[in-house]
Amino acid sequence: MVNRPAVFLLVASILISGAGNRLAGSAALPVRGQGASTEDHFPHTLLDDVLDLYVRDGLVYYLALKRDRAKLDRYITSLDVAAATYGQWSKPEKEAFWINAYNAFVLRAVIDHYPIRGTGPNYPANSIRQIPGAFDKLPHLAAGRTVTLDVIEKTILPEFKDPRLHLALGRGALGSGRLRSEAYTAARLESQLTDVAREFATRPAYILIDAMANRIAVSPIIGWHDAEFTAAYAAGDGGGSRFASRSPIERAIIALLEPHLLPTEREFLQKNEFEVRYQAFNWRLNDLTGGRPD
Repeated sequence: MVNRPAVFLLVASILISGAGNRLAGSAALPVRGQGASTEDHFPHTLLDDVLDLYVRDGLVYYLALKRDRAKLDRYITSLDVAAATYGQWSKPEKEAFWINAYNAFVLRAVIDHYPIRGTGPNYPANSIRQIPGAFDKLPHLAAGRTVTLDVIEKTILPEFKDPRLHLALGRGALGSGRLRSEAYTAARLESQLTDVAREFATRPAYILIDAMANRIAVSPIIGWHDAEFTAAYAAGDGGGSRFASRSPIERAIIALLEPHLLPTEREFLQKNEFEVRYQAFNWRLNDLTGGRPD
């Protein structure tokens, strides 16, 4: 947990920590490894090499990757396995496959257009959003089907009923979860997602608790997937009827946040006088070329 100033302007990031039964009374997320093999039948070694070499603390050396993209391109080509083959994999294998596919497709979209120098007024000049159709139109081949990034995030991942998966998506933006310097694998997926959630809960960009203004500002990632977060966490507000008057998504946010609070922060939460708002998403490119973004 990051240190907060005594003045009680508290910066922390939330989102889900742990899996399954980590909160008393909360809806349990799937427990992996029960009745299903976690062996990886699909190799993610190529992507693992790319991420290990070109990703640091969630930021990407895009220029260097653009100049040395052979492994990334080979990995993306390998993603087009037969649908019948994909259908035989375990749930953790499928989840790891789609997280990795999404992140690889984002990397390819960026380096295909790098350096990004867009002129659209709604996003930063170097944003992946300046690439026409980056999320909803650019086609990608994976598991015997043609998909877009939006199809993966909005249609495929929700089928697994684990909202932590959305925290593992890089999206090519500073506002997203931290892109790891390793690929996801079925064998390690549970511990990787637990780490992702814990990192989200300790990084200062995803929830801002302003006790003086009685306000909690939350990453819009939760709002984009409110049905999934509500289904997984709304019943587990950690206090029974304390927050019964709150909306389901607010109760889910409380359940996600409460395990990570310091005592003074819990006191603020217990007063139940705060409003919840969504932050603006930071769409600046997570580019490390030339140094860290300001």
